[in-house]
Amino acid sequence: MTVTENPTAALREARTVDDAVVEGPRSLRRLADTQESAPYRLLDVRPLGPVIGAELHGVDLREEISEELRAEIHRALLEFKVVFFRDQPITSERQQEIARMWGDLETNPFIDQGDDAVIARFAKGEMPPSYENVWHTDVTWRREPALGAILRLVEVPPQGGDTMWADMAAAYDNLPEEVKARIDGAVAEHDVIPGFARFLDRERLLEWQDRFPPVHHPVVRTHPETGRKTLFVNVSFTTRILGMEREESDALLRYLFQQAHVPEYQVRFRWEKNSIAFWDNRATQHYAVNDYHPHPRVAERVAIVGDRPY
Repeated sequence: MTVTENPTAALREARTVDDAVVEGPRSLRRLADTQESAPYRLLDVRPLGPVIGAELHGVDLREEISEELRAEIHRALLEFKVVFFRDQPITSERQQEIARMWGDLETNPFIDQGDDAVIARFAKGEMPPSYENVWHTDVTWRREPALGAILRLVEVPPQGGDTMWADMAAAYDNLPEEVKARIDGAVAEHDVIPGFARFLDRERLLEWQDRFPPVHHPVVRTHPETGRKTLFVNVSFTTRILGMEREESDALLRYLFQQAHVPEYQVRFRWEKNSIAFWDNRATQHYAVNDYHPHPRVAERVAIVGDRPY
């Protein structure tokens, strides 16, 4: 049977929802143009995907970390944006010592503390988890958001409880050129209140809101070490793009928020006992998958003070 073409036939309208993320080829480059790929001498680096995530083997975090080893871990962090260590039975004190090799540690008054003020403790399981299962970048409500964070699970559920990270440099790379033209140079407002108003009581928010007024950050930040452009808005804390009418700002932000949802930009990490994650908060968003209730999941995080985005 042959099919004959009808030159007068009209194809019905085929349109997608305006500003939706659609299928098609995506550019997946791990390194900025200014970065060079080179072998690792002190680490066995096992990539988990084309652009983001790698397990680092051949190191015992309980032992002293030389400056040469620290430099290799840091290079891997810049290349893969989040790195993972297996079988590392370190203490909370050692976790802090390692983090301080990258800078001062910050506190977060909105999250329960562990044995030290710099430890954010996430203990879940008795009640269904109610937050963190949203794509976000930590503490962008600060003038100087965290450089990065080290997360250690104290108690791992028998199933579920994974964490996902998204490469926001890859997300920026793949934006349509007309969208890049709209956001390059744009500035957005970030506010702590929207991210916590659904979970904290009004009195606690009132206590802290004057100390943490809304701040302004570029919609596209430049990574201070690699020079790479990174999409820097997130649904938890970004409230509006300055200079736009609310309707236009909301529509554009909804589209930008969607970019973290693209699987090609993501890595998903299955936690095991004594696993460690260290991520670059300047280049990523992350999502804690809340699928383990009623099993307990206890995690401790230390965050490293960052710089002012530009």
